[in-house]
Amino acid sequence: MQARRILPEGAALLLLPALTGWLGGVAVQLQQRELDAWPVYMAFVLLALLLLGLVATQFIAFRWRAVGVLMALGLLAFGTTGLRASVFQSQALAAELEGRDLTLTGLIAAMPQRSDSALRFRFKVEEAQLDGKRVKLPPLVYLGWYGGAWRSEGGQAELQRAPAQVQAGERWKMNVRLKAPHGGLNPHGFDFELWLWEQGLQATGYVRAGQKDPVPERLAATGQYPVEQLRQHVRDAIFNRLATPEPGQDPRAAVRLAGIVAALVVGDQQAIDRADWDVFRATGIAHLMSISGLHVTMFAWLATLLVGWLWRRSSGLCLAWPAPHAALTGGLLLAIAYAVFSGWGLPSQRTVWMLATVTLLRLSARQWPWPMVWLLVCAVVVALDPWALLQPGFWLSFVAVGILFASNSGANNTYAERAKGDKGTKLSERMVSQIVRMLREQWVITLALVPLTLLLFGQVSVVGLAANALAIPWVTLLVTPLAMLGVLWAPVWDLAALAIAAMSAVLTPLAALPFATLSTAQAPLWAALAGLLGGLLLVMRLPGSLRLAGLPLLLPVLLWQAPRPAPGEFALLAPDIGQGNAVLVQTASHALLYDAGPRFSRESDAGHRVLVPLLRALDVRLDTLVLSHRDIDHIGGAPAVLAMQPAAELISSIEDSHELQLIRPARRCEAGQRWRWDEVDFEVLHPQPQDYEVATRSNALSCVLRISNGRQTVLLAGDIEQPQERKLVNAAKALEQERGATQTAAQLKADVLLVPHHGSKTSSSDIFLDAVAPTLALVQAGYRNRYAHPAPPVLARYEQRNIQVFDSPRCGAAAWRSDQAAQVTCQRDKAQRYWHHRLP
Repeated sequence: MQARRILPEGAALLLLPALTGWLGGVAVQLQQRELDAWPVYMAFVLLALLLLGLVATQFIAFRWRAVGVLMALGLLAFGTTGLRASVFQSQALAAELEGRDLTLTGLIAAMPQRSDSALRFRFKVEEAQLDGKRVKLPPLVYLGWYGGAWRSEGGQAELQRAPAQVQAGERWKMNVRLKAPHGGLNPHGFDFELWLWEQGLQATGYVRAGQKDPVPERLAATGQYPVEQLRQHVRDAIFNRLATPEPGQDPRAAVRLAGIVAALVVGDQQAIDRADWDVFRATGIAHLMSISGLHVTMFAWLATLLVGWLWRRSSGLCLAWPAPHAALTGGLLLAIAYAVFSGWGLPSQRTVWMLATVTLLRLSARQWPWPMVWLLVCAVVVALDPWALLQPGFWLSFVAVGILFASNSGANNTYAERAKGDKGTKLSERMVSQIVRMLREQWVITLALVPLTLLLFGQVSVVGLAANALAIPWVTLLVTPLAMLGVLWAPVWDLAALAIAAMSAVLTPLAALPFATLSTAQAPLWAALAGLLGGLLLVMRLPGSLRLAGLPLLLPVLLWQAPRPAPGEFALLAPDIGQGNAVLVQTASHALLYDAGPRFSRESDAGHRVLVPLLRALDVRLDTLVLSHRDIDHIGGAPAVLAMQPAAELISSIEDSHELQLIRPARRCEAGQRWRWDEVDFEVLHPQPQDYEVATRSNALSCVLRISNGRQTVLLAGDIEQPQERKLVNAAKALEQERGATQTAAQLKADVLLVPHHGSKTSSSDIFLDAVAPTLALVQAGYRNRYAHPAPPVLARYEQRNIQVFDSPRCGAAAWRSDQAAQVTCQRDKAQRYWHHRLP
């Protein structure tokens, strides 16, 4: 047998600082708010190479070589990552091409994703024209085709053509409108712009499919993107097989089961219904329902066992190449094929690089200390994808592996080591042994990762251990193999769907338990690190006294309380939710949400996407939800918020027959309603009771809410328009005549105004602005929204009065506090990084 070579001491002394320096250099570069000019990064690379040369020629004294290597690799990582970012940014969409009608010719670069409202796909641009002249565009854009519905553009609505049957690899010619990658930016929220950057997408847009637009034209079917074509073919076959309901079966249930099977086979996570995602997250098994690192690792392990078993059947093959080596190589190659077929997503890519690194070490007969292996794998993944350092999945997967190593659960039981087995042990016995070991590892990971999970998501599943004990072997050894075998023989998909239905029958009641999840305010980094260390101590093979020392370290992350205003003060947070309204108001011990943002489609709304995660991260329990009126950009996220906040009172102007009344009966908002929380007064100024009898437009019934602590006042105006503004001003004047001028100020004047109707031309009249006389104004509107809100004439009226306007496309989430009334904190300024889109 070939002896295993331990890493020489001298090499370890240099390799450790090299890996640490590389990771540190990338981490520092990712903190840049703006990119430097490319020669700056080139200078860092040249300096790094010079330092490495000095170390290699032993010009630097031995005791300083480790420092030299650490600095050199740090500079090299900083410079190369910056160069990559500079090259990518140089291909960005030109600002003058945003919103223009462009004619694109190119290829469908990936399997399209279909929802109830749109078809979305990646488009590789081969040629682009504007008014018949060629223009330069980013090489890859992300398009939506909103067909079969009315789409408003510039105030006019037009019926859109339904999307055609678009196939990966096809060449199309179509008219589109593009815009720069721009997403909502919120505290503790998903960074959509970072996701687009990491995916290589430098513009988003939609297909112009109106009746007056040229018909999108399929030019040819090509042989390009063959894997994507195969994936789409398999996904369509799954839905054709499973989405047609059996007699007596709920049609929606059939589609949901088909979506889960498709996600497991081809990695189409969009196919999973939102309700199913809620169950999977509540039970802590969401990682099993997408092609994640766990799937690829388990597939590699099973493939390795199978290849090793087959290889040992032939003495000639064993003489030609040792069975353990063949098993490792075969398992890795099959895992790569599985990752490619399932979409080659970033989590799969990271796992493949990790497995490849470990496999190469094993094949070279090297046995390194586990911290060195762990750091090497991290460095390899980060070298290939520097922005992975900012992804929660990266930290969860690598911290989990590190915990297994540190607790000795995985130090000697990596996937490569498990491939060997014992020749005298049956394959079935080895699989049972691995399942038992896997369950123990799941317990270790679940306990130790609680602090990190709370930091990243603000929520951890209490029933996750029990759910994973059932779901991991069920999904890994039954559901996924059946789903994959269905590619060869479609009837097997029926068995996979039955297995999923059986699992869902157990998980759904678990998710419905009131204690199924634990939510806490998301703690600062130091508390999470302390908690992670505490969790690690609890699971390590140490004396009991040392392990118990981890318990106090868990307390900061478990007991952390988000800051709240002092008594007599209040705070506003206007999240970046696109075209709609949603404002969180907090006092010392109470909270109110004014409106709940838009609904984007049946599967997506501001409640699920922004508000629920935000309220969970801030550990907010709402006392009241005020829905100003029934327009979908104000109530779209309400069902999700109400489901999360069972104790919140609903106040609204929605009609008695509205569907939300079935979720929670609403108290009608009427002028004169008042309440007081923590020395802060709340008052409804509009509508009047008689307005419900005569109003013909929902905007006219918008609930207008005034909030004041006697020193600072905020006016939340909903979608009122100029007639309602005049009514408010006339009511204030009537009070002035009746009670004196001071009552006018108390009735309408405010320091902060939520701009009525998102800055529409029909609102923000001169008489209204003069009466309110705000210092600051907040506009919640979508970037390049179809209504062109806020309108330039409206902004001009605010500018004439020296009212400072903060709009969500430029500001992101806007935060204001009554004890710091002169300033608004913009999330885009606070969390700015170079991949974020910046408006002038």
